Amino acid sequence: MSKNQIEPVAMYVCICKGITDRQIKEAIYDGSTSVKALRRQLGVSSQCGRCAEQTKEIIDETIGRGMVSSANNGLFYSAS
Repeated sequence: MSKNQIEPVAMYVCICKGITDRQIKEAIYDGSTSVKALRRQLGVSSQCGRCAEQTKEIIDETIGRGMVSSANNGLFYSAS
């Protein structure tokens, strides 16, 4: 990013834990593709739960753009 470009501001999704949309997206890229998995990894939606719907929307949006499938190719294989 050049110094003339402004980096987009992160949006807080989980106020209880101080978790941003960027953190959620990074965790999705790393393979956590459900609210349950993100709860284990980041703690999102583990207090009051009000962020669960927004978290699900971020998951759907990120996966829907095809950003996850190419990042995870080759990571899993059959053990048989």
